Amino acid sequence: MKNNIRVERAIKNITQGELAELVGVSRQTINAIESNKYVPSTVLALKMARVFGKPLEDIFTLEDND
Repeated sequence: MKNNIRVERAIKNITQGELAELVGVSRQTINAIESNKYVPSTVLALKMARVFGKPLEDIFTLEDND
């Protein structure tokens, strides 16, 4: 699964730590998601989409091998 979290954070001008605080996880979790080392739960993915004010599909994209 690909994601646009880093881009969306830049648009909103927030740090990994700030995003983590907004969605209730650690900065390391945000880093792992951005690096495609961790796939977030549905609830966490929805919280992130809400923070960015975009549909889930604009933040996360399934790849052919998913």
